[in-house]
Amino acid sequence: MTTTFRRLLAGLTLFATEFAITLVLGTLGVVAFLALGREVFDQDAASFDAGAFRWVRRLLGPGRQQWVEALTFLASRYFITAAGLGLSLVFLLRRRHRWYSLLVPVVALGSITLNLLLKQFYQRPRPLLPLTSASGLSFPSGHAMISASFYGLLMYLAWTHVQRPALRYALTASLAVLILLIGLTRVYLRVHYATDVLAGFMAGAVWLLVAIPLLRQLETRVRNRFKDQLQAAEKQPV
Repeated sequence: MTTTFRRLLAGLTLFATEFAITLVLGTLGVVAFLALGREVFDQDAASFDAGAFRWVRRLLGPGRQQWVEALTFLASRYFITAAGLGLSLVFLLRRRHRWYSLLVPVVALGSITLNLLLKQFYQRPRPLLPLTSASGLSFPSGHAMISASFYGLLMYLAWTHVQRPALRYALTASLAVLILLIGLTRVYLRVHYATDVLAGFMAGAVWLLVAIPLLRQLETRVRNRFKDQLQAAEKQPV
């Protein structure tokens, strides 16, 4: 077995371990959180959602569907998957930040997977009379959850690594506004209720709060586990 293959095998094992453990714990945490939140939403969900449709329509204005759809695309599964893989490649090429080459796809792909599981758990139909095509179930909003976790991760990276205060604050605020706008677009297009979006934001935030510290611990433990194996493999003649 060559050294390159051993490195690849160790990397894949690390990714699979992190993804599986984080997904299980994140699922338990998010389901428990949303179960409590759904009880709150159920009290006045119908009137709240109806009022939110009207309010968002007035806020963004009529005839804005083209740019609204362009904005909401930034949290689609296709875009987030491509963006996550692209960022992973960038981090992989930077020795100082190679850990993020695993963190980004675990957070992004884990958020997508977890959202699909939650939709099946709650089985809430989408609103009637949507302004654009949408398939699948409604609660929680996938776009809201994915944007909160993925762009929330970018906020974390910007806040912890950007040295210039003005740029750090600007990037963090811009990403926060983007997350909020993506949520509003889902209500504007009538493909989600406002409660779906709020639950998606909360689920994405919980997922991120679980994933980052957990992955840091797993990274250290699994890396130490394979450290000796990699060193032994490098000493073997090719």
